[in-house]
Amino acid sequence: MTTTPHSMPQEGTLAPDFALEDKDGNVVTLKSFSGKWLVLYFYPRANTPGCTREGKEFTEMLPRFKALGCEVAGVSPDSLKALCNFAAKQELQVMLLSDKEKDCASAYGVYRMKKSYGKESMGVVRSTFLIDPQGIISRIWSPVKLEGHVQEVLDTLEV
Repeated sequence: MTTTPHSMPQEGTLAPDFALEDKDGNVVTLKSFSGKWLVLYFYPRANTPGCTREGKEFTEMLPRFKALGCEVAGVSPDSLKALCNFAAKQELQVMLLSDKEKDCASAYGVYRMKKSYGKESMGVVRSTFLIDPQGIISRIWSPVKLEGHVQEVLDTLEV
């Protein structure tokens, strides 16, 4: 199946639905988070320096997010096995979802052309969506600059 890029949804619109497996093989949908805030963050690949740092920072702040009625889920095109290894190796507590076909990343407009070391290729652009308890996109960060990002998401939620 070929995944075609979509445009990114806008703040204030309904978040695209998804059905993805978590690292343990359980199917998770947008409706799974109904009534709660959700930080849905997309990252390119498990066990790379930036993705590890982002996962660790979200894990470190997870109790503060949960205290605000917010779940945190990371989405990448990695296999379930890779996600299990990533979570175990890095001691990540955030939910990790596998988007092998990149359908979810495409629906959120984050699977697109990107440039790395002067070379263009299709890939997942690091992005974060803050989704309210009714499934509406409250805030979008894309592309994400890691420095201070997790704190900024938390600060936005606390307002």
